[in-house]
Amino acid sequence: MSTLQELFRKGRSLLQDVPAPSVEAKVLLLEATRTGEVEWLASPHRLVPKRDELRYRRLIERRLSGIPLAYIIGRKEFWSLSLRVLPGVLIPRPETELIVEKALEVAGSRNPTIVDIGTGCGNIALALAKELPGARIFATDVSAKAVRNVELNARDQRLGNMHFVRGSLFSALRGLGLAGKCDLVVSNPPYVSAADWETLPAEVRDHEPRRALVGGKTGLEFILRLVKGSPSFLKPGGHLLFEVGEGQVEKALSLFDWRWVEIESCADLRGISRVIKARKGERGPGA
Repeated sequence: MSTLQELFRKGRSLLQDVPAPSVEAKVLLLEATRTGEVEWLASPHRLVPKRDELRYRRLIERRLSGIPLAYIIGRKEFWSLSLRVLPGVLIPRPETELIVEKALEVAGSRNPTIVDIGTGCGNIALALAKELPGARIFATDVSAKAVRNVELNARDQRLGNMHFVRGSLFSALRGLGLAGKCDLVVSNPPYVSAADWETLPAEVRDHEPRRALVGGKTGLEFILRLVKGSPSFLKPGGHLLFEVGEGQVEKALSLFDWRWVEIESCADLRGISRVIKARKGERGPGA
C-alpha cells in the first residue's frame, strides 16, 4: 500500500499539464480517500487501502480526459460556500463574486427583493441569501437541471428565503406579482460570442452548457434583453447588476437607454471591468 503523501506526489506528476496540478491532485486524493483537510495535514504518511488508491487513479483518469474538476467531485467553492454542481450546469467562477460584493453594497441593511436571472447552480443567489437572511430571492433558469441544482444547494445551506422558477429570462417571473417590485436584478448572463465559443478550451466546450455561455452572434444579445426587460420589474431606484466578458464593457454600456441613471462598470482585483451596475431612474416615462 502507498501513503497519502506518495499518492499525492504520483497524482501531481500525472496532472502536470492541468492549470494547478498540486491543488487538483490533493483535491482528488482527499475525495478518493474520504480524507479531511485536518487529517491530511496531520497524517500524510497514513497508508491508503488499495480500493481507495484505485478510486484515486480513476478520478485522475477522468480529469486527464478533460472533465472539469468540479464535475468530478460534484462541487465548487463560491463565496465560502461549498456548492453542488451537477454535470451540465455552469461551473461558478471566482470573478463572479464581484456581483455579490456590489449587490451587498447596494442592498445595505434593507431586506430587498432580488431576482437572479440565469442562476445556474445558484451561486449568486445563494451567496446573497446567506448574507441577507431577510431578503426575498427568486432564482430563475431556463434549464430544469439548473433549477434542481439550486434547489439542492439551498436545502444543503438551509436557506429558506429563496424561490425557484424555471423559464427564459423574464418570462419566468410572469404571474408572480413582481412587476415594479424588485430592488435588484442580478445576472451572470451568457456573453461569449458564437465565434469565441470555438476558441474556448476543449474542457469548457465539451462539458459546460453552451446555452449558459454563448449570448448570441456578438455575445451581447442576451445582455440587451436583460437591459431592456429589467425596468419592468425593478422599483424606481432599483438596480441591475450583471457580469460582462473582458473587453465588452464599452459595448455593453452603450445598450442602456433613458430609463437608466448612474451607469458604471466595476473592476475586479486585476483591474478588469467585470460587472456593470445601473439604477432605474426615479422619474420619467415608465419610471
